[in-house]
Amino acid sequence: MFASTVFKRGFASSAVANKKVAVLGAAGGIGQPLSLLLKLNPLVTHLSLYDIVNTPGVAADLSHINTNSKVTGHKGPAELGAAIANSDVIVIPAGVPRKPGMTRDDLFNTNAGIVKTLAEAAAQHAPKAHILVIANPVNSTVPIVAEVLKKHGVFDPKRLFGVTTLDVVRASRFVSEVKGTNPVDTKVTVVGGHSGVTIIPLLSQTGHKFTQEELEKLTHRIQYGGDEVVKAKDGTGSATLSMAQAGARFTVSLLEALSGKKNVVEPSYVFSEVAKKDGVEWFSSNVELGPEGVAKVHPLGELSAFEQKLYADAIPELKKNIAKGVEFVAKN
Repeated sequence: MFASTVFKRGFASSAVANKKVAVLGAAGGIGQPLSLLLKLNPLVTHLSLYDIVNTPGVAADLSHINTNSKVTGHKGPAELGAAIANSDVIVIPAGVPRKPGMTRDDLFNTNAGIVKTLAEAAAQHAPKAHILVIANPVNSTVPIVAEVLKKHGVFDPKRLFGVTTLDVVRASRFVSEVKGTNPVDTKVTVVGGHSGVTIIPLLSQTGHKFTQEELEKLTHRIQYGGDEVVKAKDGTGSATLSMAQAGARFTVSLLEALSGKKNVVEPSYVFSEVAKKDGVEWFSSNVELGPEGVAKVHPLGELSAFEQKLYADAIPELKKNIAKGVEFVAKN
């Protein structure tokens, strides 16, 4: 029941053949539940798992689940190429998690190197794959992947995504708690980036009315919701289960669109014209997905005065985050 109602989403499993999805960082806190959710999905025919430790065990465990997809486990740098080769979609949750007091940007020095290495392998072994970046800080790691792909001459802006779905998932939940609605049916557009002030929830577009106090509290909670989890886990990690669900949601939506499903729209941090007039080329907004990846980047629509201020505050931070990723590749 669970797999058919949640994961098929009205899509027959026979509609797709030979879709290989590689999860890089599959033995980690996000990677394991993300891989489990993808194993349950009939759109995935080959689930390729990579990490520097424990991947064969994770793969063996998942391979016993009675769905049709093949699962392979690959461990260590020597097996990275085989893990990625001929992938249709590459999902990158690899990297170290946040700890109390850390921002996503504090993770940069460690995770930037990891993501760069994985991007190099993707450019060499699956240059036409769609790459989904979860590793934080997304505002910087996505430009890192782009710069690596450019160096190899295989950058296609339609095929590179920063996964910001968790911001929308959280926003739906938090707004529903305030308004007493069903979170499944509570749609909240969240734009900008994937860290702190760069996260811009467009609450004026939800159809609900909010007091100024509600606007300020909800906006802050959506922007810093990850801190709640980091604090609650008391130093043992960051958001893993909710991120896995959000990552699986985006991956499945992309697979559906690649297979011909129409009108698939998800938020994503992509190469975009939306904020280019303000000097920002990477920006998260609602993106219509299609057979080639990005089919259409939706405009922001009308913003309230409160949201215009949020946008103005986000732009300088996004510029700084993007430049940091570009400079990292240039220097390494």
